[in-house]
Amino acid sequence: MQVLIMAGQLILALSILVTIHELGHFLAARAFGIRVEKFFVFFDFGGYKLFSFKRGDTEYGLGWFPLGGYVKIAGMVDESMDTEQLDREPEEWEFRTKPKWQRFIVMVAGVVMNVILGVALYAMYLGVYQKDFVPVSAVNEYGVYAYDAAREYGFQTGDKLVAVNGRTFERYEDYTASFRIFFGAEVMVDRNDVLKTIEVPKSHFDKVREGLPGFLEIHNEVYVQELAADSVSPGARAGLKAGDRIAAVNGESLFAFGQLSETLKANQGDSVSLMVERDGRLLPLNTGVTDEGLIGFTPRVEAIYNDSVPYTLGKSLRYGATDAWAWLYFNARALGKIFTGDVPASKSIESPIGIARIYGGVWDWAKFWWLTAILSMILAFMNILPIPALDGGHILFIIIEAVTGRELSDTFLERAQVFGMVIVLLLMVFAFGSDILELIQGNG
Repeated sequence: MQVLIMAGQLILALSILVTIHELGHFLAARAFGIRVEKFFVFFDFGGYKLFSFKRGDTEYGLGWFPLGGYVKIAGMVDESMDTEQLDREPEEWEFRTKPKWQRFIVMVAGVVMNVILGVALYAMYLGVYQKDFVPVSAVNEYGVYAYDAAREYGFQTGDKLVAVNGRTFERYEDYTASFRIFFGAEVMVDRNDVLKTIEVPKSHFDKVREGLPGFLEIHNEVYVQELAADSVSPGARAGLKAGDRIAAVNGESLFAFGQLSETLKANQGDSVSLMVERDGRLLPLNTGVTDEGLIGFTPRVEAIYNDSVPYTLGKSLRYGATDAWAWLYFNARALGKIFTGDVPASKSIESPIGIARIYGGVWDWAKFWWLTAILSMILAFMNILPIPALDGGHILFIIIEAVTGRELSDTFLERAQVFGMVIVLLLMVFAFGSDILELIQGNG
């Protein structure tokens, strides 16, 4: 069932993303009087399709292969490789007869539509599901908890966040957002009324990629939500009960869950002392710690802050645009690290299998719309890359023609299209191979 749910979410997301992307090309082409011969969601490889109907000059349909889609624009060398149309005299309603600026708009329209969709979905996610955010002013009443990685750079628990790279923000999350600090940043903090600048090195991204357990965390309280069976739970054997609040660990007041987690990791296979609050009383407990650094309970973490700000329509749109563009920037930087060899491609390129696993085996609409918004921005970014067979390749050729004043030959465009399709196919084979290998190793 979980596999079906993962597949269902992936297919629905791709259906939305592809339809909106191709709709951009379709609307732009029709606006300039260019004939669109086909508009298909999913591919009809071999001419096989689930259904289709024709309206005007366009055949609309649903293909049988549920990973992608396309519009077939008359007079254009595209993935259909239908070159017979190029052997006849150009018609006024064909792509190739239109001015370069119109062809440019037609090709960039799909990317623009994905950007608009990404921003809209992110704004909806914030307004409908998150509803509000924590302002940094509320977090700074107590300061933040600094994990070991943050302490290495100079952060201390209790630091109040002031600025990142000289900029201040309303939301707390903007101070710790991946695109602001993953690739290095200067973070200004207020420590006991003294301003200090902390340098987060560029190598921080490597630590995150390798599985950094935490960096900075809001002050919070930790409760025992559920205990494992007594036979496997040192905490239960020590007297810990569901509903207890863990107030201190090894004699130190608990500032955040990260402090408890790191203390347990530091005492793997040993024991720690806890002070728990139960029914208004403080009780001391001594519990063993497993070799994995656990005491056998599911935590409930409640962040402590004195204020929250609702996501109004205006704030949802504003921050939806900010967050969506941030993901675009983050992926561009990460792709650059793949090209420079700093990040293995096998760990960064996802096939549909990997994407389906990210969606997960439980249908969570909040997560679905959030991931689909991110994928829409990633699709926009990938499509604008100057690779033949992608929108960016067509745009590049149009720009070359505009700069040189010479039309590229149909033969060149056909060969470039084939070359680009081979590149894309090899990338897909590589991504599928990496994800399948990971699945095999995970089940081995």
